[in-house]
Amino acid sequence: SLNRIKASGLKLRFCTNETQATRENFVKKLQGMGFDISVAEVTAPAPAACRLLKERSLRPHLLVHDDLLPEFDEIDKVNPNCVVLGDAAENFTYANLNEAFRVLMGLEKPVLISLGRGRYYKETDGLKLDVGAYMKALEYACDVQAEVVGKPAKAFFESALAELGVPPEQAIMIGDDILNDVGGAQRCGMRALQVRTGKYRPCDENHPQVTPDAYVTNLAEAVDIILQQL
Repeated sequence: SLNRIKASGLKLRFCTNETQATRENFVKKLQGMGFDISVAEVTAPAPAACRLLKERSLRPHLLVHDDLLPEFDEIDKVNPNCVVLGDAAENFTYANLNEAFRVLMGLEKPVLISLGRGRYYKETDGLKLDVGAYMKALEYACDVQAEVVGKPAKAFFESALAELGVPPEQAIMIGDDILNDVGGAQRCGMRALQVRTGKYRPCDENHPQVTPDAYVTNLAEAVDIILQQL
């Protein structure tokens, strides 16, 4: 499917909220599954967060997955003045959450940056709690509003569009997440297709806020629809 898109001359960008691996490892995993993809084609939350940290001279206390730490190698982390939260999985212990809470409470102007706001995601062994649940816990405890980097943040989609050099009305998002993929893209002025695979659930089709431009059975069908419109 991806090769057909590339062969047609369409520009392609992979927008991921993956925060359990560096882009390099994420791409290696996909290449191992037979996907023709390079790091340069991936828009991911960690590098976007690093840009933001540098722009605003922020030094993060990191509560992220161990495998994501290399993305923050170039960032000053001494005497933190913000917290960066990612999908830390097993690192979401009470002690680690409490430490992040204490950092935020010790700041005059607490800054909480979250690498996404997903509620849950699907792995082979079932559904898993995502970063959004822990983001809400810290927001509530610290009375702070998190800044989200990643889907569904408008700035995240806009940076992907800027990297492609394409206006939103000429772009289509394909995703399995009704809120973060479809809703986020549509709020940016893009069209969005929802695939009935991955974390899709039949109740998505009666969602009170978000209606995809179309539903497709899988990625191959999405590619068919897009190529037919060329």
